Amino acid sequence: MKILMFGWEFPPHISGGLGTACFGLTRALSEIENNKIIFVVPKSYGDEDKSIVNLIGASEVEVELKMFENLKQNIKYLEVDSNIMPYVNPKDIYLKEKEKSDRIKLLHTDHMGRIEFTGKYGPNLYEEIFNYSIVARTIADKHDFDIIHAHDWLTYSAGIEAKKISGKPLVIHVHATDFDRSGGSVNPRVFEIEQNGMQAADHIIAVSNLTRNTVIQKYDIPTEKVTTVYNAVEPLKVIEEIKAKRGVSEKIVTFLGRITLQKGPEYFIEAASKVLEKTDNVRFVMAGSGDMMDKMIKRVAELKISEKFHFTGFLRGDDVFKMLDYSDVYVMPSLSEPFGISPLEAMQSNVPVIISKQSGVSEILKHAVKVDFWDIDAMANAILGLISYEGMSKEFKKMGKEEVENLKWDNSAQNVMNVYHKVLKH
Repeated sequence: MKILMFGWEFPPHISGGLGTACFGLTRALSEIENNKIIFVVPKSYGDEDKSIVNLIGASEVEVELKMFENLKQNIKYLEVDSNIMPYVNPKDIYLKEKEKSDRIKLLHTDHMGRIEFTGKYGPNLYEEIFNYSIVARTIADKHDFDIIHAHDWLTYSAGIEAKKISGKPLVIHVHATDFDRSGGSVNPRVFEIEQNGMQAADHIIAVSNLTRNTVIQKYDIPTEKVTTVYNAVEPLKVIEEIKAKRGVSEKIVTFLGRITLQKGPEYFIEAASKVLEKTDNVRFVMAGSGDMMDKMIKRVAELKISEKFHFTGFLRGDDVFKMLDYSDVYVMPSLSEPFGISPLEAMQSNVPVIISKQSGVSEILKHAVKVDFWDIDAMANAILGLISYEGMSKEFKKMGKEEVENLKWDNSAQNVMNVYHKVLKH
């Protein structure tokens, strides 16, 4: 099968779980006989793994005038709101709320007819989403494929335009909704883009039943149109360089993710304070970056736990697994987590995990401690249990590692193929 995929990021240039999931699924799909995948991103850097896909950077595509003629209209763009930034890179600027203003934009191309993309989540995000959809028309017109697959809301418009010009069916993959990212304070513009994509799609893949229910209930989508396909985790390669002697004797409890509302970093800090009231044989690490970083640093200072609390900043690649290798417990206290790949990576690394019940991954994990994100007493007690009782910790390590090794992208890919075949039969 020939698949045209639209994404916003691809390893090693990723800012969160989206890029990791896209890579894992794409690799597994590419290993199925007769599958060929064209994967489009706004901007390619040249160091991506192109052995599994035909990777196309939208910024390298010459846009044909006829593609734009069909879309010619006065397009209004709004300055991006700070609360719609879905993923945060340490090099990104955290945007402050500003008064919205309408402005008319013209399409700018270079001398070869190419549109420049940053591929980031900056102030021109809506503009790049629209420009991406223009390039998608050109790509869809010039390539042969059987089905279109668009990952996350940033690419839905591109998927819709590719469908319009090719007549091929569109599958959209919901990795998260704005209800997850915003904590319920949904941005109307983002909601409109998401709903348009869901309505235009021939079928929708959700990463969990939690997300599936949100799509059905919040976006008014028929139940038969949405299928759950759980994420998985790439097999962990044993790299000796990752093994490193840590410089402290205390137990280490780690939060690893974006420091933003959705991820619940404040609940981790409050639980840490309660644990430190009972024992000082522990240190807490918040690894990541995000718009709540300054607020979290201030709260740690207010609680007078700074000596036992560390902020590492954004981690990527081997540094993630070094941090996990140091850790005795991993905590994911997300308010609304569509899935959550990082607990699987922790379990692979022999780290017991505590996850919120408000996460998609909690639907499939049996050997993880599950608490409500807001229940800091339960979270603190779980942390204390895992760092105090070696037998309990060993059991979670052993059973967790065995469990996660059965969560393979190959299975996820086969489930996606089933969706493709179902759509193509109609």
